[in-house]
Amino acid sequence: MYKFLILSSLLISLTACNSVYMKPNTMDTGAPVYADRGGYSMRRSVKEVLEERGYTVLVGAVESNEMSETIDRDKTKIPSDARYVVKVSERSETFRPIWCALNGFWWWNFNMSIADQKSGAEIMTWRGRGCANSSVRMLNQILDKLEK
Repeated sequence: MYKFLILSSLLISLTACNSVYMKPNTMDTGAPVYADRGGYSMRRSVKEVLEERGYTVLVGAVESNEMSETIDRDKTKIPSDARYVVKVSERSETFRPIWCALNGFWWWNFNMSIADQKSGAEIMTWRGRGCANSSVRMLNQILDKLEK
């Protein structure tokens, strides 16, 4: 009975790791996509996955830079030819060699959205937590459903 309770609580805790809302068949394959510069591993991985799938990833031109002792922020102009805007906000990744063994070793905690600049609609939102490799696999599954 004790083993069953531990296994059940572990399985229940895993089901709450991701929440995705999307509008299937709304993303044109290969269209230009704007994504913010830099970021931790998730933001970089999103840009890599999009490029591997044939999208042109644009990071825009810096209009101004605000620097002080506590912040370093660029104001970037979104290119006019960018059809989609991808926003990823993430926390610093956590090294979890036991929990994420054989699955990327890094634990990500993030929010991601994709908006269509042409229609003004948000076509995907994703609140996620998970190991690096499983999050990238899930991103590819989401993009498979979004693409026309």
